[in-house]
Amino acid sequence: MDLLIPLNLPPHPFKLTDHNGQLSLFDEIRKRTIILTPEEWVRQHFVQYLIKHKQYPKSLIKLEGGLKLNGQAKRTDIVVFNSTGQKILLVECKAPGVSINQATFDQAARYNIVHKVPLLVVSNGLQHYYCLIDFDTETYKFLEELPNYKTL
Repeated sequence: MDLLIPLNLPPHPFKLTDHNGQLSLFDEIRKRTIILTPEEWVRQHFVQYLIKHKQYPKSLIKLEGGLKLNGQAKRTDIVVFNSTGQKILLVECKAPGVSINQATFDQAARYNIVHKVPLLVVSNGLQHYYCLIDFDTETYKFLEELPNYKTL
């Protein structure tokens, strides 16, 4: 399993360190060094894409936030807030080797029962799906691309 496979996201010059054969990098959102896994590789690239290419403010991004779902502790990969503290974007990241299927969307939808975020993203770093949810009409539509922060 190659951790550093090229993704369908803009490259970023991460500073990787090797600790006894285990790669890690500094996470600028959580402000700590983290062990690199295939899913983390996707998460870190997606965060940089949000910040550098879609103008999402770094200070409004939260990684691996906890939530309770049916009495069980779960973690969301990426949640983005607006300037008033409302959740506006939920990103579920998977490793590049994990196919995006109905179960993946179901997981993101279950998390969104708690969060009630209008924009959902599911990505394995190679494929990305963007879904806009209208809670008033209980409908959703897929978008061709992720909106910039200022247009939300």
